[in-house]
Amino acid sequence: MNTFPKKIMLLGSGELGREVAIAAKRIGCYVIACDRYKNAPAMQIADQFVVLDMNDAIELKQVIYDSMPDIIIPEIEALAVDALREIEQEITVIPNARATAITMNRDKIRDLVSKELNIRTAQFSYAINQSQLISQADKIGYPLFIKPVMSSSGKGQSLIDKKQDLDQAWNLAIKKSRGKSNKIIIEEFIDFDLEITLLTIRQSKGKTLFCAPIGHEQKNGDYQCSWQPAELKLSVLEKAKEIAKCVTDNLGGVGLFGVEFFIKGDDVIFSELSPRPHDTGLVTLMSQNLNEFELHLRAILGIPIPEIVCHKASASRVILAKQNNKNISYSGIEDALSQSNTSVFIFGKPSSTEGRRMGVAIAKADTIDEARIKADKAAQSVQFLNE
Repeated sequence: MNTFPKKIMLLGSGELGREVAIAAKRIGCYVIACDRYKNAPAMQIADQFVVLDMNDAIELKQVIYDSMPDIIIPEIEALAVDALREIEQEITVIPNARATAITMNRDKIRDLVSKELNIRTAQFSYAINQSQLISQADKIGYPLFIKPVMSSSGKGQSLIDKKQDLDQAWNLAIKKSRGKSNKIIIEEFIDFDLEITLLTIRQSKGKTLFCAPIGHEQKNGDYQCSWQPAELKLSVLEKAKEIAKCVTDNLGGVGLFGVEFFIKGDDVIFSELSPRPHDTGLVTLMSQNLNEFELHLRAILGIPIPEIVCHKASASRVILAKQNNKNISYSGIEDALSQSNTSVFIFGKPSSTEGRRMGVAIAKADTIDEARIKADKAAQSVQFLNE
């Protein structure tokens, strides 16, 4: 039987970590929020916070051993994963150190899925210099994507239509790459019908569970809006579930995984995977009886998940900053919340840069189209200002 409070350490304290912290506090856990800057969103909820460079293995281990949490929950990709492998011998890492290391590198997760598990992905190749980039791009054909092997939220990604733009794409990918890697991935452009996230929950005791599929749209690799449930043929959904279970079973551990797919006709093509709550899953804050963060915590702590209910058509739209601000204020909340069944979640980030995600509007309605219109209107109503 579980005893509480559990001491949980979040490695990464952005908007997703904030919601994990809220879910953890609601069931009596003690939360330590870690990030590279002070006053990050989850730090505003946590019992304790630490500012550190999580890429520094020595500093990361020192912070962990000083606090001795029961559970470590990585919430970002930029981590000293080798340190987590060592720490995992004494402290539970979610889902585990291996899964964290594989999914933070696009080459490792693609090689695992396509080469070891024989699951279809977009055609891809790698390059470590511009000469290799040109030759591999010619083999794959245009249009294509150029991406850093290590990055987050679509940073450094380019859609290329012609060879003349390869140099610019290479420079952007290297500039935005996390760490010191000069390796990039060249990926086939798939003209898909729909892009979905299938939230997949691995439990320590009990079968793998799935949320209703979430449709989403991205811009430059970064989530802009999502809706649930996405309309899929039953055979297509079952195929996506089969693939998601195969990959997450290989990665192991417990918790919620965000598994992304391209849907083209009856084809299901693996895209990406996050071993944690997914930004497109923010819609579940309104759409489900248990949101993705509560599901993540329940799976981690061994708390039963009797049923996952998707209430009705729901949609989300991100609220983006339009300029660089050091002192954040905002207006338009009254207008945004004048519609029924609409909520606005402000993330509490202490500063903004142009295009930074500062909040999300979520709405539900009788149809997906109506929910999307309401969420879009609410998001447009909120304006971030410079004090």
